[in-house]
Amino acid sequence: MIFNSVAFVASKSDEAQAAERRLKERYAHTTPEQADIVVALGGDGFMLETLHRHLHRSAPIFGMNLGTVGFLMNAYEEEGLLERLQRAEPITLKPLGMTATDVHGHTHGALAINEVSLLRQTRLATKLRILVDDVERMPEMICDGVLLATPAGSTAYNVSINGPILPLGAGVLALTPISAFRPRQWRGAILPQQCTVTFEVMDAEKRPVSAVADDAEIRDVASVLVHTDEEAAPVLLFDPEHNLEERIIKEQFLP
Repeated sequence: MIFNSVAFVASKSDEAQAAERRLKERYAHTTPEQADIVVALGGDGFMLETLHRHLHRSAPIFGMNLGTVGFLMNAYEEEGLLERLQRAEPITLKPLGMTATDVHGHTHGALAINEVSLLRQTRLATKLRILVDDVERMPEMICDGVLLATPAGSTAYNVSINGPILPLGAGVLALTPISAFRPRQWRGAILPQQCTVTFEVMDAEKRPVSAVADDAEIRDVASVLVHTDEEAAPVLLFDPEHNLEERIIKEQFLP
C-alpha cells in the first residue's frame, strides 16, 4: 500500500480520544478529507460510521480496535503503524442501496454496509410480501421482521438470528427472517448479490414497520426496495495475518 498522508479519527470514548492524541503527537497527519488513508480508532460501530462518512472517497480505512468486538478492526498497536499501513491488504465492500416508501408516499434512500432490516414497530407482528427481481417468492410472512445482509454484515445481526455466514467473495446475500411465525419452518434464503429484493408491508397502517439501513431508520414504511449499490465501494485495510476473509471463515467454527 503506497500512501503519502494519514488522518486519525476516533470515537467519543475516553480511551479512543486519548489514543488519537498520542498518535497525532507521534505521527505526521492531515485532515480526513486530504488523507490517502484514514485510521479509525474505536469499535465496529464507529467503523461503520467512518465508512459511511467516506463512502464516496477513494481513501481506504484502517481500523484499530478500542471497542468491544472489533470484527472490522485490527489490533491496537502504536508501534510501527506506518509500516503496518504499507503492508495492509485491502478489502472492497459492496453496500446495499435501500429505497423505502412510507405510508404517506414519500421515498427515502440510504446505504447499508452490514444489512437492511425491516422491524415491527408495535406489539403486532408484521405481514410482509417478498419479491426477488419482481418475482413473488413469499406471498405472506408473519414475523417480527426480516433482514438482508451483505457478506461483511453476515456475522453481525444476521448471525445472531441464525442466518448463514457468507464468505466475502461468494457474490451472495443472506435473506433471514426474524422470529417468523408463518411460514414456521422457513429459515431464509441465499440470493445472488446482483438481485433486487422488494419487501411489501401488508396492512401497513395497522401493523407499522420500520426499515433500517445500518444506522438510518425510516418509520412507517409501505414498501422497501434493496439492491447492491455499484457506485459506493468503501475499502477496508487489514493486517495480512488478520484479514477479514480469514475472520469470516474462523467465525463459522466458533463454539
